[in-house]
Amino acid sequence: MIRLLHFADLHLGVENYGRIDPQTGLFSRLTDFLRSLDQIVDHALEQEMDLVVFAGDAYKSRDPSPTYQREFARRIQRLSAAGIPTILVVGNHDTPNALGRANAVEIFATLEVENVVVAKWPATHRLETKSGPIQVVTLPWVVRSTLLAREEYKNLNLEEINALILEKIENIIAEEVVGLDPDVPAVLAAHGSVFGATYGSERSVMLGQEVILPRSMVTNPAFDYVALGHIHKHQVISEEPPVVYAGSIERIDFGEEREDKGFVVAEVEKGQATYEFVKLAARPFVTVKVEAKGDDPTAEVLAAIDEHDIAEAVVRVIIHTTPDKEPLIRENEVRRRLADAFHVAAMVRDVERKTRLRLGTDQAVEEMTPRQMLERYLEVKQTPPERAQVLLEYADQIIEAINY
Repeated sequence: MIRLLHFADLHLGVENYGRIDPQTGLFSRLTDFLRSLDQIVDHALEQEMDLVVFAGDAYKSRDPSPTYQREFARRIQRLSAAGIPTILVVGNHDTPNALGRANAVEIFATLEVENVVVAKWPATHRLETKSGPIQVVTLPWVVRSTLLAREEYKNLNLEEINALILEKIENIIAEEVVGLDPDVPAVLAAHGSVFGATYGSERSVMLGQEVILPRSMVTNPAFDYVALGHIHKHQVISEEPPVVYAGSIERIDFGEEREDKGFVVAEVEKGQATYEFVKLAARPFVTVKVEAKGDDPTAEVLAAIDEHDIAEAVVRVIIHTTPDKEPLIRENEVRRRLADAFHVAAMVRDVERKTRLRLGTDQAVEEMTPRQMLERYLEVKQTPPERAQVLLEYADQIIEAINY
C-alpha cells in the first residue's frame, strides 16, 4: 500500500486583504499561504508519506518573484531531503505565455533536485517509494496556443480547436494506459477541469478559455486514484476510482468564504484506494450583513458584528439602511468594534433610494435584480448577443459570490 499526499493550487503571490509585516518585510497574506504549505509539508514528514503529488499552480503568476520562488523551494527541499518523491504538475498559472520559455517550476528539473519530478508534458513516471513502486500518469495544463501556432489549424474556430485538443489528450492518455504495468498501482495527476465539477470563485476568469476533460477519461479503471488540481473547491467527482480535487490551500476571496481548505491523504494499492480530506487552519473570511434601519443604526451594526467570530479574520460589513438613517451610522465606532479582525476588506452601505425609472423600461430600477439591470443595460447599449451572454455569465458568478 502506497500512502500519498495530494495538494494543489497554492497560488503564492496572492496579496489581497493584508499588509506588509514589519518584522519579515513580507506581505501578511504571503505568510498565510506559507503557513498552510508548512502544515502540508509537516504532515508529509511526520506521517512518513511515500509520495507527494502537487497538482499544479504553485504561483499566482507565471513570472513569480525571487522571494516567492525561494519560499516555495525551501518547502520542496524539505521533502527532497527527507527522501519523499514529489511530483510537481505544471498548472495554468505556472505555464509561460510563449513557446520556449521556462515554466515557473522548471528550475527543479534543471537543477535535477533529488526526489523531485517536474511534469511539464503528459507522461508516465514510475517511482520507487519506501513502500514499493507506483506509476503516476501526469497531465499538465493544456496549452491551446501550441496547437494554434500550427499552420494547418489556423482557420479552425474555437470549438473545433477544443474538440481537436480533446481528441489528442484522450489519445495520449489511452497510450499511457496501454503502457502501464498491470501489477503496479497507478495514479493520474492532472491539472484541468473535469465535466461535472463545481467551480469556486475562480470560474469567472476561465469562462470559455479551457478544454473540459470528460469524466470517462479520468474514471478509467486503469487508475487507482486520480489527483486533480485547478478548481479551488475541494470535491470528489467519482468514487470508483476516487477522482478528487484537493482544492486550494488558502481562501483567495469571499467567494471561498464557506469552503474548507486543505489537502488529501490517499492510501493506494492495486485495484483500490481510500482517501481522507485533511482541513487546514486557513485564514477565515467573514461577512457581516445587517439591517440598520432602527432608531440607532450604529447599535444594530455593532450587535451584528458581535454575533460573528471576527478574531484574526478578513471581514467585510454590508449595511442595509435608509437615506435618513445612513448619517446616523458612526463609522469610527464600527471600525473600533472590528479591531480584532485581521483585515477589514470593506464596509458597504447599501442605501435604499427613491424609485426611479431608467434604461427605457416601465419597471422601477429598485424593483429589478442586479442581473436584470445589467441585461437591460446591455440591450440599451446594443451589445452583441454573444458578448452579452459572456458578460452575464461573469455577472452571475460575481453575484453568487457576493450573496454566498
